[in-house]
Amino acid sequence: MSYKRILITLHGGPEVLQLFEDELPEPKVGEVRVRILASGVAFTDVLIREGLYLGIPKPPFSPGYEIVGIVDKLGLGVCTLEPGQRVVALTIVGGYSEFLCLPAAELVPVPAGVDALEAVNLVLQYVTAYQLLYRIAKVKPGDRILIHGAAGGVGTALLESGKLADLEMYGTASKPKHELVSSLGRVPIDYKHEDFVQQIYSLTGDGVDVVCDAIGGSHLLNSYKTLRNKGLLINYGFCCALNPKWSRIFQRGANFILLSLLQLLLDGKKASFYNIAGFKKQHPDWFREDVTKLLNLLVHKQIKPIIADRLPLAKAAHAHKLLARSAVSNG
Repeated sequence: MSYKRILITLHGGPEVLQLFEDELPEPKVGEVRVRILASGVAFTDVLIREGLYLGIPKPPFSPGYEIVGIVDKLGLGVCTLEPGQRVVALTIVGGYSEFLCLPAAELVPVPAGVDALEAVNLVLQYVTAYQLLYRIAKVKPGDRILIHGAAGGVGTALLESGKLADLEMYGTASKPKHELVSSLGRVPIDYKHEDFVQQIYSLTGDGVDVVCDAIGGSHLLNSYKTLRNKGLLINYGFCCALNPKWSRIFQRGANFILLSLLQLLLDGKKASFYNIAGFKKQHPDWFREDVTKLLNLLVHKQIKPIIADRLPLAKAAHAHKLLARSAVSNG
Protein backbone atom coordinates (compact mmCIF):
# COMPACT_ATOMS: atom_id res chain seq x y z
CA MET A 1 0.00 0.00 0.00
CA SER A 2 1.29 3.45 -0.87
CA TYR A 3 0.81 6.88 0.70
CA LYS A 4 1.56 10.48 -0.22
CA ARG A 5 3.75 13.04 1.46
CA ILE A 6 5.40 16.38 0.75
CA LEU A 7 9.18 16.34 0.44
CA ILE A 8 11.80 19.08 0.53
CA THR A 9 14.44 17.86 -1.90
CA LEU A 10 16.53 21.03 -1.52
CA HIS A 11 16.13 24.23 0.49
CA GLY A 12 14.50 27.24 -1.14
CA GLY A 13 11.13 28.86 -1.86
CA PRO A 14 7.65 27.30 -1.76
CA GLU A 15 8.29 25.60 -5.09
CA VAL A 16 10.65 23.08 -3.40
CA LEU A 17 7.65 21.49 -1.65
CA GLN A 18 6.87 18.55 -3.91
CA LEU A 19 4.28 15.77 -3.59
CA PHE A 20 5.72 12.22 -3.65
CA GLU A 21 4.27 8.72 -3.30
CA ASP A 22 5.98 6.07 -1.19
CA GLU A 23 5.40 2.66 0.42
CA LEU A 24 3.39 2.81 3.65
CA PRO A 25 5.73 2.66 6.67
CA GLU A 26 5.38 0.02 9.38
CA PRO A 27 5.63 1.05 13.07
CA LYS A 28 8.67 -0.23 14.96
CA VAL A 29 8.70 -1.47 18.55
CA GLY A 30 7.17 1.23 20.76
CA GLU A 31 5.86 3.19 17.78
CA VAL A 32 2.41 4.00 16.44
CA ARG A 33 1.43 4.61 12.83
CA VAL A 34 -0.81 7.65 12.64
CA ARG A 35 -3.15 8.51 9.79
CA ILE A 36 -2.73 12.27 9.68
CA LEU A 37 -5.86 14.40 9.53
CA ALA A 38 -4.15 17.80 9.53
CA SER A 39 -0.77 19.45 9.93
CA GLY A 40 -0.30 23.08 10.90
CA VAL A 41 1.49 25.56 8.67
CA ALA A 42 3.52 28.09 10.63
CA PHE A 43 6.44 30.45 10.11
CA THR A 44 8.72 27.81 11.64
CA ASP A 45 7.96 25.62 8.60
CA VAL A 46 9.19 28.44 6.36
CA LEU A 47 12.50 28.61 8.25
CA ILE A 48 12.82 24.82 7.93
CA ARG A 49 12.07 24.99 4.20
CA GLU A 50 14.71 27.69 3.75
CA GLY A 51 17.30 25.74 5.74
CA LEU A 52 17.44 28.36 8.51
CA TYR A 53 16.26 26.14 11.35
CA LEU A 54 18.89 24.33 13.39
CA GLY A 55 18.74 20.60 14.05
CA ILE A 56 16.73 19.53 10.99
CA PRO A 57 17.77 16.59 8.77
CA LYS A 58 19.40 17.05 5.37
CA PRO A 59 17.04 16.93 2.36
CA PRO A 60 15.11 15.04 1.30
CA PHE A 61 12.65 15.08 4.20
CA SER A 62 9.06 16.01 4.92
CA PRO A 63 8.35 19.24 6.82
CA GLY A 64 5.46 19.57 9.27
CA TYR A 65 5.96 20.71 12.85
CA GLU A 66 2.68 19.49 14.38
CA ILE A 67 0.00 16.95 13.53
CA VAL A 68 -3.41 15.68 14.55
CA GLY A 69 -4.43 12.22 13.43
CA ILE A 70 -5.94 8.83 14.14
CA VAL A 71 -4.02 5.85 15.50
CA ASP A 72 -3.85 3.49 12.52
CA LYS A 73 -1.58 0.66 13.73
CA LEU A 74 0.27 -0.18 16.94
CA GLY A 75 3.86 -1.37 17.05
CA LEU A 76 4.96 -4.12 19.42
CA GLY A 77 4.88 -3.16 23.08
CA VAL A 78 2.39 -0.29 22.76
CA CYS A 79 -0.47 -0.61 25.23
CA THR A 80 -1.25 3.05 26.07
CA LEU A 81 -3.19 3.79 22.87
CA GLU A 82 -5.84 2.10 20.76
CA PRO A 83 -6.50 1.98 17.00
CA GLY A 84 -9.02 4.65 16.03
CA GLN A 85 -7.99 6.99 18.86
CA ARG A 86 -7.35 10.63 17.92
CA VAL A 87 -4.02 12.11 18.94
CA VAL A 88 -1.80 15.19 18.50
CA ALA A 89 1.99 15.44 18.43
CA LEU A 90 4.83 17.92 18.04
CA THR A 91 6.76 16.33 15.18
CA ILE A 92 9.22 19.13 14.17
CA VAL A 93 9.45 17.45 10.74
CA GLY A 94 7.38 14.78 8.99
CA GLY A 95 3.89 16.19 9.40
CA TYR A 96 3.16 17.01 5.73
CA SER A 97 2.14 13.44 5.04
CA GLU A 98 -0.82 11.07 4.98
CA PHE A 99 0.82 8.68 7.46
CA LEU A 100 3.65 8.93 9.98
CA CYS A 101 5.18 6.53 12.51
CA LEU A 102 5.95 8.09 15.90
CA PRO A 103 6.96 6.87 19.37
CA ALA A 104 3.80 6.24 21.40
CA ALA A 105 5.16 8.46 24.19
CA GLU A 106 5.08 11.48 21.83
CA LEU A 107 1.32 11.25 21.25
CA VAL A 108 -1.27 13.07 23.35
CA PRO A 109 -4.92 11.90 23.22
CA VAL A 110 -7.53 14.34 21.90
CA PRO A 111 -10.92 14.55 23.68
CA ALA A 112 -14.03 13.56 21.73
CA GLY A 113 -15.84 16.34 19.91
CA VAL A 114 -12.79 18.54 19.35
CA ASP A 115 -12.33 19.86 15.80
CA ALA A 116 -9.16 18.41 14.27
CA LEU A 117 -7.86 21.70 12.86
CA GLU A 118 -8.48 23.53 16.11
CA ALA A 119 -6.65 20.76 17.98
CA VAL A 120 -3.58 20.89 15.73
CA ASN A 121 -3.34 24.66 16.24
CA LEU A 122 -2.76 24.11 19.94
CA VAL A 123 0.36 21.97 19.60
CA LEU A 124 2.83 24.64 18.43
CA GLN A 125 1.12 28.00 18.69
CA TYR A 126 -0.92 27.71 21.87
CA VAL A 127 1.62 25.62 23.76
CA THR A 128 4.26 28.24 22.87
CA ALA A 129 1.98 31.03 24.11
CA TYR A 130 1.05 29.17 27.28
CA GLN A 131 4.63 28.34 28.16
CA LEU A 132 5.87 31.86 27.41
CA LEU A 133 3.33 33.31 29.82
CA TYR A 134 3.15 30.69 32.56
CA ARG A 135 6.36 28.65 32.43
CA ILE A 136 8.84 31.42 31.54
CA ALA A 137 7.32 34.78 32.54
CA LYS A 138 5.15 33.36 35.35
CA VAL A 139 2.63 36.16 34.80
CA LYS A 140 0.06 37.29 37.32
CA PRO A 141 -3.19 39.26 36.86
CA GLY A 142 -2.59 42.88 35.93
CA ASP A 143 0.85 42.37 34.40
CA ARG A 144 1.53 44.40 31.26
CA ILE A 145 2.58 42.45 28.17
CA LEU A 146 3.77 43.61 24.73
CA ILE A 147 3.30 41.08 21.93
CA HIS A 148 4.96 41.53 18.55
CA GLY A 149 3.09 40.03 15.62
CA ALA A 150 -0.09 40.04 17.67
CA ALA A 151 -2.29 39.03 14.73
CA GLY A 152 -0.22 35.94 13.91
CA GLY A 153 -0.67 32.39 15.14
CA VAL A 154 1.29 32.62 18.39
CA GLY A 155 0.27 36.27 18.75
CA THR A 156 -3.46 35.55 18.83
CA ALA A 157 -2.82 32.58 21.12
CA LEU A 158 -0.96 34.91 23.49
CA LEU A 159 -3.85 37.38 23.40
CA GLU A 160 -6.41 34.68 24.20
CA SER A 161 -4.27 33.14 26.94
CA GLY A 162 -3.51 36.57 28.37
CA LYS A 163 -7.18 37.46 28.45
CA LEU A 164 -7.88 34.39 30.58
CA ALA A 165 -5.11 35.54 32.95
CA ASP A 166 -6.50 39.11 33.10
CA LEU A 167 -3.33 40.69 31.69
CA GLU A 168 -2.98 44.22 30.33
CA MET A 169 -1.83 43.55 26.77
CA TYR A 170 -0.54 45.54 23.81
CA GLY A 171 0.12 44.11 20.36
CA THR A 172 2.03 45.33 17.33
CA ALA A 173 0.35 44.58 14.00
CA SER A 174 -0.15 46.18 10.59
CA LYS A 175 -3.12 48.54 10.36
CA PRO A 176 -5.46 46.10 8.51
CA LYS A 177 -5.10 43.65 11.43
CA HIS A 178 -5.89 46.12 14.21
CA GLU A 179 -9.54 45.11 14.22
CA LEU A 180 -8.55 41.51 14.99
CA VAL A 181 -6.27 42.59 17.87
CA SER A 182 -8.99 44.88 19.24
CA SER A 183 -11.61 42.13 18.96
CA LEU A 184 -9.47 40.06 21.30
CA GLY A 185 -9.73 42.87 23.82
CA ARG A 186 -6.27 44.33 23.45
CA VAL A 187 -4.61 47.60 22.32
CA PRO A 188 -3.10 47.47 18.80
CA ILE A 189 0.03 49.42 17.78
CA ASP A 190 0.85 50.11 14.14
CA TYR A 191 4.51 49.08 13.98
CA LYS A 192 4.85 50.27 10.36
CA HIS A 193 3.93 53.89 11.03
CA GLU A 194 4.49 54.32 14.77
CA ASP A 195 7.50 54.03 17.07
CA PHE A 196 6.31 51.19 19.29
CA VAL A 197 8.73 52.16 22.07
CA GLN A 198 7.28 55.68 22.26
CA GLN A 199 3.75 54.30 21.97
CA ILE A 200 4.25 51.91 24.87
CA TYR A 201 5.49 54.68 27.16
CA SER A 202 2.70 56.97 25.99
CA LEU A 203 0.10 54.28 26.78
CA THR A 204 1.57 52.92 30.01
CA GLY A 205 3.74 55.63 31.49
CA ASP A 206 6.63 53.38 32.55
CA GLY A 207 6.71 50.41 30.18
CA VAL A 208 5.67 46.75 30.31
CA ASP A 209 6.52 43.73 32.46
CA VAL A 210 7.01 41.25 29.62
CA VAL A 211 7.79 41.47 25.89
CA CYS A 212 7.24 38.46 23.63
CA ASP A 213 9.40 38.98 20.53
CA ALA A 214 9.54 36.51 17.63
CA ILE A 215 11.28 38.93 15.27
CA GLY A 216 14.75 38.83 16.77
CA GLY A 217 17.89 40.53 15.55
CA SER A 218 18.28 44.24 16.22
CA HIS A 219 14.53 44.40 16.95
CA LEU A 220 15.31 42.90 20.36
CA LEU A 221 17.10 46.09 21.40
CA ASN A 222 13.96 48.23 21.00
CA SER A 223 11.84 45.56 22.66
CA TYR A 224 14.19 45.66 25.63
CA LYS A 225 13.73 49.44 25.87
CA THR A 226 9.98 49.03 26.52
CA LEU A 227 10.54 47.08 29.75
CA ARG A 228 9.89 48.59 33.11
CA ASN A 229 12.11 47.79 36.10
CA LYS A 230 12.50 43.99 36.62
CA GLY A 231 10.82 43.38 33.26
CA LEU A 232 11.51 40.34 31.06
CA LEU A 233 12.17 40.15 27.31
CA ILE A 234 11.50 36.71 25.80
CA ASN A 235 12.75 36.00 22.30
CA TYR A 236 11.09 32.93 20.78
CA GLY A 237 11.95 33.20 17.09
CA PHE A 238 13.77 35.09 14.39
CA CYS A 239 11.47 36.26 11.60
CA CYS A 240 14.26 38.64 10.63
CA ALA A 241 16.12 35.61 9.23
CA LEU A 242 14.28 36.02 5.92
CA ASN A 243 15.40 39.64 5.59
CA PRO A 244 17.84 39.75 2.64
CA LYS A 245 19.77 42.57 4.34
CA TRP A 246 21.10 40.07 6.90
CA SER A 247 23.75 37.50 6.11
CA ARG A 248 22.50 33.99 6.91
CA ILE A 249 25.51 33.28 9.10
CA PHE A 250 24.75 36.32 11.23
CA GLN A 251 21.04 35.55 11.32
CA ARG A 252 21.57 32.25 13.10
CA GLY A 253 23.74 33.63 15.90
CA ALA A 254 22.45 37.17 16.23
CA ASN A 255 19.63 36.42 18.66
CA PHE A 256 21.86 34.51 21.05
CA ILE A 257 24.60 37.17 20.92
CA LEU A 258 22.20 40.05 21.54
CA LEU A 259 20.34 38.25 24.31
CA SER A 260 23.63 37.36 26.01
CA LEU A 261 24.72 41.00 25.88
CA LEU A 262 21.37 42.20 27.22
CA GLN A 263 21.61 39.78 30.13
CA LEU A 264 24.94 41.38 31.09
CA LEU A 265 23.33 44.79 31.59
CA LEU A 266 22.96 45.57 35.28
CA ASP A 267 19.73 47.55 34.92
CA GLY A 268 17.23 45.34 36.71
CA LYS A 269 15.81 43.87 33.49
CA LYS A 270 16.16 40.35 32.08
CA ALA A 271 16.31 38.65 28.68
CA SER A 272 15.55 35.03 27.85
CA PHE A 273 15.30 32.72 24.83
CA TYR A 274 12.57 30.12 24.28
CA ASN A 275 12.38 27.30 21.76
CA ILE A 276 9.49 24.87 22.08
CA ALA A 277 11.47 21.84 20.88
CA GLY A 278 14.33 22.46 23.30
CA PHE A 279 11.94 23.24 26.14
CA LYS A 280 10.03 20.01 25.45
CA LYS A 281 13.26 17.99 25.70
CA GLN A 282 13.99 19.58 29.06
CA HIS A 283 10.45 19.22 30.40
CA PRO A 284 8.52 16.53 28.45
CA ASP A 285 6.05 16.22 31.31
CA TRP A 286 5.27 19.95 31.08
CA PHE A 287 4.58 19.67 27.35
CA ARG A 288 2.07 16.85 27.79
CA GLU A 289 0.48 18.62 30.75
CA ASP A 290 0.16 21.91 28.85
CA VAL A 291 -1.27 20.32 25.69
CA THR A 292 -3.83 18.44 27.79
CA LYS A 293 -4.79 21.61 29.65
CA LEU A 294 -5.24 23.53 26.39
CA LEU A 295 -7.32 20.73 24.87
CA ASN A 296 -9.61 20.93 27.91
CA LEU A 297 -9.89 24.71 27.46
CA LEU A 298 -10.87 24.04 23.85
CA VAL A 299 -13.51 21.52 24.92
CA HIS A 300 -15.03 24.11 27.26
CA LYS A 301 -14.85 26.82 24.53
CA GLN A 302 -12.56 29.06 26.58
CA ILE A 303 -10.20 29.39 23.64
CA LYS A 304 -10.96 29.50 19.91
CA PRO A 305 -8.01 29.10 17.48
CA ILE A 306 -8.26 31.21 14.33
CA ILE A 307 -8.17 29.11 11.16
CA ALA A 308 -7.55 31.15 8.03
CA ASP A 309 -7.87 28.31 5.51
CA ARG A 310 -8.16 24.55 5.10
CA LEU A 311 -6.06 23.18 2.25
CA PRO A 312 -5.32 19.67 0.93
CA LEU A 313 -1.83 18.17 1.24
CA ALA A 314 -1.08 18.81 -2.44
CA LYS A 315 -1.51 22.56 -1.83
CA ALA A 316 1.36 22.80 0.68
CA ALA A 317 3.33 25.19 -1.56
CA HIS A 318 0.27 27.43 -1.87
CA ALA A 319 -0.12 27.42 1.92
CA HIS A 320 3.46 28.66 2.25
CA LYS A 321 2.78 31.42 -0.28
CA LEU A 322 -0.23 32.53 1.77
CA LEU A 323 1.91 32.50 4.89
CA ALA A 324 4.48 34.69 3.15
CA ARG A 325 1.70 37.22 2.62
CA SER A 326 1.04 37.15 6.38
CA ALA A 327 -1.89 34.75 6.06
CA VAL A 328 -2.09 32.14 8.80
CA SER A 329 -2.99 28.87 7.10
CA ASN A 330 -3.45 25.19 7.87
CA GLY A 331 -3.28 22.31 5.46
